[in-house]
This record gives sequence, structure tokens and C-alpha cells, in this order.
Amino acid sequence: MINASGLTRRYGDFLAVDDVSFSIEQGEIVGLLGHNGAGKTTIMKMLAGYLEPSGGTVAIGGIDVEKDPKAVQRLLGYLPENLPLYPEMTVVDYLEFAAQLRGVGAEARPAAVRGTIEATELGEKAFDPIYTLSRGYRQRVGVAQAILHRPKFLILDEPTNGLDPSQTHHMRELITRLAEQATVILSTHIMQEVNAICGRAMILRHGRLVLDEKLSALQATRRLVLGTDADATTVAAAASSVGGLGAPSHLDDAGGRHRFALALDGGRPEDVAARLVEALVNRRAKVFSLAPEQRDLETVFREVSAA
Repeated sequence: MINASGLTRRYGDFLAVDDVSFSIEQGEIVGLLGHNGAGKTTIMKMLAGYLEPSGGTVAIGGIDVEKDPKAVQRLLGYLPENLPLYPEMTVVDYLEFAAQLRGVGAEARPAAVRGTIEATELGEKAFDPIYTLSRGYRQRVGVAQAILHRPKFLILDEPTNGLDPSQTHHMRELITRLAEQATVILSTHIMQEVNAICGRAMILRHGRLVLDEKLSALQATRRLVLGTDADATTVAAAASSVGGLGAPSHLDDAGGRHRFALALDGGRPEDVAARLVEALVNRRAKVFSLAPEQRDLETVFREVSAA
């Protein structure tokens, strides 16, 4: 488990992270979102023990990062924004070196390196110097060094940066597999990334945590969107007779077909929807569509960032 309480970081007079608190359970994949300068990378550095907080505490696996950073770092796999690579080394040599730094024993080291190369699909580049690799392959080497020692916690800053669509798909699959044995927190500016692999999103704005929610709850709304030939007066009367619905809000119309949004005040959406359809049909209205409104993550991000 990752626990942050009142996490704060100042650079002189600039407040980069402002009193941020959260908990992340074992096995979760959490996406950390925010505009450039929102504090994402600063939080990740503090979680990894790379940067001391100005205030607050961080505990990973029950260990206080400030009191025993080395113990925490043994549990962590960390992919920083700037890849920690040695360009003149080959991929194999670099990963063997990283495994040694991570405390992987001499006997276990070859298998760890081989398994990591297979997991990140680096086999064809294993003996190439890192400086000859494309940005996408260097990104994969960065991820490989983070997972060599099978960490319980993974902190990934822009893990798919520079990858092509095929590589991105593979990386998402890899992160999902890793989450079976590790807690993952990743920073990204790509909404599709969070939608594809995360179960929870945390959004930062000006150093403050302004939203922390499960994606399933985040994208759902308490509104029904109705398509009908009925006018606003008829829809309002039907909604009033049903109960559990607010006044209809007209969204648009085309060719005699209107769309209304109705806030759910109570009850199960499917039960309220069934009663609304019945009430409209009894008033000789046609119902073309009726479904809960869904918001995508980009819409939520814009709403929160503009607040």
C-alpha cells in the first residue's frame, strides 16, 4: 500500500505540491493526470525517495520513505521522466548492471535479465549499444530496469512516451500483467492511457489534488438522456408523474426529434427509465432513445481543470 499524508513541496516561494493526501491499495493501477507543472513528477519523485517533501509524509509498504528510503527503494520499481540509461552500454550489459545495483544475486541475475528482456520484447536489440536504439526502444529499456527485481510497487512517469501504437498496446498489456503482483501508479498526459489500463484517476491542478475517483464512478452521471418527439411540456409532465426525476433540460432537436437531459433524484436508473417510457407512451409520445449519460475522461478532466 502507498500512503501519502499532507504531502507538500516548495521550491523557494513556489508551491509545487500543496497538501496532497491519498492511499493506493495493493494491485491498483492509478493514473496521475494534470497539466504540465501540476506537480505530477514532483509527487513521483517524493514517492520514490528521490526528493524530500517540505511537509507531510509518505509510507510505502508500511515503511516511512523519509526514515528509511533505501528499504523503500528495494520494494520499488521507478521509471523517471528522464530515462536513467548509459548510452555506451549494450542493453544486456546495462540490465545486468542494473540488476546488480538492485541486489539481484549472481545466480539469479541471468534469469532476471532474460525474463525482463522477453517481457519488454527487447530480444532483437539485446546486444546493441543503447545509443543506437530508437526512442521507443530506449523507453522499453527504461521500463525493463524498473521491473528487473520484481518490485511490489511500480512508479512510472510517462511509460509509453515515444512508443508507436503497437508498442503502446504491448506496454499496456505488460503493465496490466505487472499489476497482478504489484501496485502501479503512472503519470501520463494521454487520456486513452488511463482509460485503457487504470481503474482509478487522480487529477492534479496547481499542485493540489482536485479529484480522486474510480473510473467507473467518474464517468457515470446521474442523468438520463431522452430522445423523443414529445415537447418539453409533455416530457415535464411525464417526468413529474414518474417521480425520481428533475425537470427536463432541452439539449437539441432535429427534424421533430428532441433530446432532453433529466437529472436522477433517486431510485435505480433502469427502474426510473422504465417508468418514464411508460408515462410517455401513455401520452402518445414516441421514445427513440433513453440511456444514462456517460462522460469520457477528457470531459471530466476539462471540467475539473476549469473549475
